[in-house]
Order: sequence, then C-alpha cells, then structure tokens
Amino acid sequence: MSQTQMMKGILDGCLLAIIHGEECYGYEMAQKLSKYGFYHVSEGTIYPLLLRMQRENLVQSVKKASTAGPQRKYYSLTEEGERELAEFITNWNQLQLSVNEILQKESED
Repeated sequence: MSQTQMMKGILDGCLLAIIHGEECYGYEMAQKLSKYGFYHVSEGTIYPLLLRMQRENLVQSVKKASTAGPQRKYYSLTEEGERELAEFITNWNQLQLSVNEILQKESED
C-alpha cells in the first residue's frame, strides 16, 4: 500500500486539526500539510474536502480581504467539527496503538 493511499484515509482529520483554533484558507492548509509530509496534497484535493465538510456542518467559511490579491475564504470549525476532531483523535490514538503493537509483536517473532 502506498503512502498516498494511507494518507487519504486520515486527511479529513488532519484538516480539522489544522483548522482547530485558527482560521485558515486552502493554500495555507496545503502549505501546512506539506510541512508535515503531505507533499502531494494540493489545493485541488483540499477544496472538495472542505466543501463536503461544510455541507456536513463540520466547518464554516467566511470571505475576507487579502493584501495579496482577491478575497480569501477562511475556514473554521463548527461545534460539530470540534466533536468530529475529538472523535478522530480518539480513534487515531487507538489505531496507532493497535498497529504499533502488531508491528512490534511481529518483528519479535
């Protein structure tokens, strides 16, 4: 399984974590993802996810003026988005523990 396939399943949670506590716009999210190793994730990947998350009431957006050009759409978490992020963190921590346990056990055998 490629790293791209593995990352695809966790991208929503990572976007929620990036937006948590700080309004962000799409390009900024792509830069932050790249900083953490998601080099292949472009704005073209992010915006459809954000639109879906907005329909699901996980994020909300507001357009703001930019000194660098046209208005930007900034995203922030809704209360539902905060709950979804908390659930993602719980699930991720459990999954990480389980996978690490399996990998450790199998490398000892």
